[in-house]
Amino acid sequence: MADLWIEESMLIDGKLQPAASGKTFENVNPATEEVVGVAADGGAEDMDRAIAAARRAFDETSWSTDVRLRVKCLRQLQQALLNHADEFKRTLVTEVGTPILLTNMAQYDTPVRGIGWVADLAERYEWDEDLGVLEVIPGMPARRFALREPVGVVGAITPWNYPVQINLAKAAPALAAGNTVVLKPAPDTPWSALLLGKLIAEETDIPDGVFNVVTSSDHLVGEQLAKDPRVDMVSFTGSTKTGRRIMEVGAPTIKKVFLELGGKSALIVLDDADLATGVGAAAFQVTSHAGQGCAITSRCLVPKDKFDEATEIAKATLESIPVGDPFDEGTMMGPLISKRQLDRVLGYIRTGIDEGATVVTGGRQPESQPKGYYVEPTLLVGVDNSARVAREEIFGPVLVMLPYDGVDEAVAIANDSEYGLSGAVYAGTDERALEVARQLRTGTVSINGGMWYGPDVPFGGYRQSGVGRESGVQGFEEYLEIKAVARPA
Repeated sequence: MADLWIEESMLIDGKLQPAASGKTFENVNPATEEVVGVAADGGAEDMDRAIAAARRAFDETSWSTDVRLRVKCLRQLQQALLNHADEFKRTLVTEVGTPILLTNMAQYDTPVRGIGWVADLAERYEWDEDLGVLEVIPGMPARRFALREPVGVVGAITPWNYPVQINLAKAAPALAAGNTVVLKPAPDTPWSALLLGKLIAEETDIPDGVFNVVTSSDHLVGEQLAKDPRVDMVSFTGSTKTGRRIMEVGAPTIKKVFLELGGKSALIVLDDADLATGVGAAAFQVTSHAGQGCAITSRCLVPKDKFDEATEIAKATLESIPVGDPFDEGTMMGPLISKRQLDRVLGYIRTGIDEGATVVTGGRQPESQPKGYYVEPTLLVGVDNSARVAREEIFGPVLVMLPYDGVDEAVAIANDSEYGLSGAVYAGTDERALEVARQLRTGTVSINGGMWYGPDVPFGGYRQSGVGRESGVQGFEEYLEIKAVARPA
């Protein structure tokens, strides 16, 4: 790994620097289980300095009011990420374990392109909206305006599964809107955030303190962002449990929050759909990045009279997925992120068996991968929607197949969840699929394989899958406040 491009230092107030304590923590390659380097292990003192820098930059510089500067800096950042794409992707694959194939899509190329969309939006956005004249009191007409202004200091707390994508999904619109940012990434993937900080410090004109990165092995360091009154908003992606904690500790300061949380999404194959296409899509998707995606459809609902045939299709598809070295261009599925996640996924499979599930295929660590945190693509059948494996987010390559009798039951099963993040419907026609999609209580739905993901599409969930939306105009406006102003007409 001599050619690996890394950054160990945090970015605080425009300077790349170690933790105040001098401590570091190890970064482990999940495909080999080898320690590949270290990152600064920031503590409470470092986070305090980062928050102070962001607060000062918002209150005392022109960043919040200079749209032209913000657009220029975002375009500089995009160009820097394009210039360093090859080396950044190598680092990303090393610390995340994602197949390199995915870096050409959602893991890198797509979010980097998305910065340009955000910059274009900021450039054309109607910051001041004329609401017209109204005479509330006779003889006193007033012209009213709605002014959009940045929230202030944003604390961004991000997960390890798609670190570049999610770091940029928060940082780009927050910065474009005129906010300052403190980014706290997951300890499993520190370099993706530290390299972003390095590029901002060295290859953009973003002023000191506007963007800060604090890495830490301690999750409680991120909690400071939710507690500190100097932070105006927390944007968090991760587990529903942690999302609840952020709301709790942010409550004393009435913190504005955006939360993108867990999911247990369902893919419904209707009776007139092509069974192989729908079931094959479910099986393929659950292996994408080893099932480590919040919007993955990990429940597959099929007509009861086609269940056996669907099971065979899913089994064949899962067994055909190439699992192995994430740097191999032919690999479709790499490892899980850590030993902790490996134990969690294997534990859920054991739980499913205890609940009466049959493991049709998979369920173990593959013999072909003696090193690394790998799990075979797994299919579970024989349980209903009350089973834990059908209700709880496993975050691994595990598909639960459920039978249904009639469309109404399929919709009821799909909606019988504390979550509501995503879903999919396969039908003989798009019109019939859309009719069912409208009945699903989820934030996103794919019909007949349509892809909703993109920088212009608002992403988020219903119920315990989150609060607010990320990406699109709606996601950009999460980082804005609205001020109503009136003057005599």
